[in-house]
Amino acid sequence: MTASGETIVVADVGNTRIKMAVVVDEPGRTAAWPAVTGRQDLISREFRPSNLQNWLDRVAPGSALILVASVHDAAAARLEAAVAEVSVTRHRPIRQRRVVREHLPLVVDVDEPSRVGIDRLAAAAAAAAAKAPDCPAIIVDCGTATTVDLVSIDGRFLGGAILPGPELLSRALAEGTSRLPAVAELDHGTFPVMPGRSTQTAIAAGIGFGMRGAVSRLVAEAAAVLGGRPEVFLTGGSRGIVRDALPGAIESPDLVLHGIALAVRTLQSKS
Repeated sequence: MTASGETIVVADVGNTRIKMAVVVDEPGRTAAWPAVTGRQDLISREFRPSNLQNWLDRVAPGSALILVASVHDAAAARLEAAVAEVSVTRHRPIRQRRVVREHLPLVVDVDEPSRVGIDRLAAAAAAAAAKAPDCPAIIVDCGTATTVDLVSIDGRFLGGAILPGPELLSRALAEGTSRLPAVAELDHGTFPVMPGRSTQTAIAAGIGFGMRGAVSRLVAEAAAVLGGRPEVFLTGGSRGIVRDALPGAIESPDLVLHGIALAVRTLQSKS
């Protein structure tokens, strides 16, 4: 909570899901990033405002500050409208702020900093805060898109690689052919089986092992660029597909939310 007693809520508005959680105020906490709890997932393209209201009533019954980091403007606008409605109908103050690059404790060392997705930057900020001081870091985020990003030893975001996630690959096969079906369960991190003995399991094998191979190679290339022994952070809803291909990776399902929570200090100093 803030000094004024507000509950801090962070929201990661992605292309598929909106992930929300409460930032926990833990006196004496020595971890690199603020703790979050009570995570709630909504569908980005359509969600029931009543589900949001019920969750907010449970985790933030009083005044609240909601920090929204978004790569999907339409979904963020719907979320902000729903939050405003909850504030009015429940007769309680809820403030909202958009989190942008300048709010994060991260130097962005790329050609076009303003065009980098805020989710990538938030995850990088969290990894930069958590990594060992003498190590660079690699962040693998397996979601609607899969990203492999680099953070230097001194904590600068250096860019990385972006490729379609499992669901997008499956949808591309389904939409680009006349007979191949979409394989929705891939988005849940289902481990593939080889050989696939049906069309669906063959697609799952192709996408699953293809993702593992692509991510493994990208991580190896990133490590060669960074030098030393980079720490690898793994996040995203489809991370189960590549987990075994990244032995020793630090798995953090809420890495982006932790990164957004790092913006609290900056925003408080400017308020």
